Amino acid sequence: MIAELGHFALILAACVALVQMIVPLIGAQRRWAGWMAVAEPAATAQFILVAVSFAALTWAFVTSDFSLRLVTLNSHSAKPMLYKITGVWGNHEGSLLLWVLILALFGASAAWFGGNLKPTLRARVLAVQASVGVAFYAFILFTSNPFLRLESPPLDGQDLNPLLQDPGLAFHPPFLYLGYVGLSMAFSFAVAALIEGRVDAAWGRWVRPWTLAAWLFLTIGIALGSWWAYYELGWGGFWFWDPVENASFMPWLLAAALLHCAIVVEKREALKNWTILLAILAFGFSLIGTFIVRSGVLTSVHAFANDPERGVYILAITGLFVGGALTLYAARASAMEAKGVFGVLSRESALVANNILLAVSCFVVFVGTIWPLVAELAFDRKLSVGPPFFDAAFTPFMVALMILLPVGAMMPWKRARLGRAMQPLWGVLALALAAGGLTWAIQTGQSLLAPLGMTLALWVIGGAVVDLWSRAGKGTPDERLRRLRALPGGDWGKAIAHAGLGITALGVAGLTQWQVEDIRVAQPGERYTVEAFGPWEYDVRLNAVNEVEGPNYVSTMASIDVFRGDRQIARLEPEKRVYPVAGMPTTEAAIDNGILRDVYIVIGDPQANGGWAVRTYIKPLANWIWAGCIVMAIGGMVSLSDRRYRVAAGARKAAPAPGGVPAE
Repeated sequence: MIAELGHFALILAACVALVQMIVPLIGAQRRWAGWMAVAEPAATAQFILVAVSFAALTWAFVTSDFSLRLVTLNSHSAKPMLYKITGVWGNHEGSLLLWVLILALFGASAAWFGGNLKPTLRARVLAVQASVGVAFYAFILFTSNPFLRLESPPLDGQDLNPLLQDPGLAFHPPFLYLGYVGLSMAFSFAVAALIEGRVDAAWGRWVRPWTLAAWLFLTIGIALGSWWAYYELGWGGFWFWDPVENASFMPWLLAAALLHCAIVVEKREALKNWTILLAILAFGFSLIGTFIVRSGVLTSVHAFANDPERGVYILAITGLFVGGALTLYAARASAMEAKGVFGVLSRESALVANNILLAVSCFVVFVGTIWPLVAELAFDRKLSVGPPFFDAAFTPFMVALMILLPVGAMMPWKRARLGRAMQPLWGVLALALAAGGLTWAIQTGQSLLAPLGMTLALWVIGGAVVDLWSRAGKGTPDERLRRLRALPGGDWGKAIAHAGLGITALGVAGLTQWQVEDIRVAQPGERYTVEAFGPWEYDVRLNAVNEVEGPNYVSTMASIDVFRGDRQIARLEPEKRVYPVAGMPTTEAAIDNGILRDVYIVIGDPQANGGWAVRTYIKPLANWIWAGCIVMAIGGMVSLSDRRYRVAAGARKAAPAPGGVPAE
């Protein structure tokens, strides 16, 4: 009965979304206040109905209702409760229901907090948001219904994919969806602005918090996915340029570009066309990512489904919305007159260069991701585009971006002089170059990657600190600290996020350059030495390997001691698990985490001589990668706390005109 209630609520939500799509749009066109007012209660009702539907599906998973086909295919009575709940979105149908829940949540949020928006713009934004919902409701109800019943329910289910039974990946999809779907709000604002034929500073200020929220959630989601890959897959890496990894990274790059571009619209009313285009493309790449994850056209360990037939529907949705928006953009872009003018050397120009680098980086990732599919379709050749291509093609743009970042942040609007912008940064540059030179001298005989990473990281981090300090003006240190505390959240958030990027870059460079890998067959009781760069030298002893039974798996667990000199610093227990119901093995690496390094150990297969294959890695600065992501996310949160984002430009309501619609 509860499942039927959830199905019925989902159908009602689709009907409400249809009304929300049509009625406010007509009302905005004809200036009918009553019709426009339908959008807000419809958005709230739609969210409540989808929440009821999602709760019904969650209840089915929690109670192990195997009369539902989806629960049978993705759950098991012996599974821990956390993974019963996360099993709701650990599959194609349930994840789509989560998608529309978040879509409805963003639409309802725009209705709840958009009281200061011009009524016609608010009505059009909510109507466009509802149109995206209508497409996905139709997709779910006609091709991916999560509430299908089985005529003869089994006694137990087939279990969730063991790779998804992990805390990191349990929360990874919801955060990614919050980012993916959050970009739909920027898309809705862009399309609504094209329909109205006007983009102004108030529009730029309203777009920024939605884009910032989406970028923030994408940052957290990508970091969680990278962290999961690092410790769960047992291969010792944090990023492999996998198609699904790239599917989330491309919208992140474009969201970062859009975020910076919207600043120019808000401050200078320039780059309007480019900002609108970025909003359309950012959401378009979110839809492309959804297609990649679900269609099965590109192989990935993360993929939710291997169903090209259903993937065609997502491709059709992508073509409909992106193609329609770009057609409208081509027709109406000429109406987006830019007012602000600026010199070649200015903050506006620096932000344009920032946008170009981020957009081209995204294009490089897209080409590398999709090229194997193009080669197979067009040339009947099976190709593999791996990390070497992405590292070589992507890295130069990121290097250029990091060089530009501190200088661009110090430039004034309209017109700047390079010498004056660089004046407070010379000390930071000298420090960064000295640190890079010291790194090069210490690591004789190795590549330039670590020295370059060290130099760029300190340049970006130091530049963020100097930028923040310069905003405190002149005076005594106490006076400047007092002014710093009074700075808006947006200024603090920008500096924190830029510093986070530098920290992540430092971690990537250190781990990539200085990692040491030791692979050997070890006998129980044997002790061996692993030498690494710098002060990291460790002795490792395999104590024993035992069979252990988990709640829904059988584990081969090793007991391994790690020593530094004569002092034991850790006891690690790497595992190889087998999930009998799913018939699938997984690797559980054991990691001794540290600020400056990780000791990372994986147990392999038993050998003929009674030993075991053991892989030991020493990973310098590994945790700096995720620390930097956390710092970037904190920067986003601090920026969102800025009250200027909660009180939109032009917030004062205009006096009502005859007919009940506020004057424009």
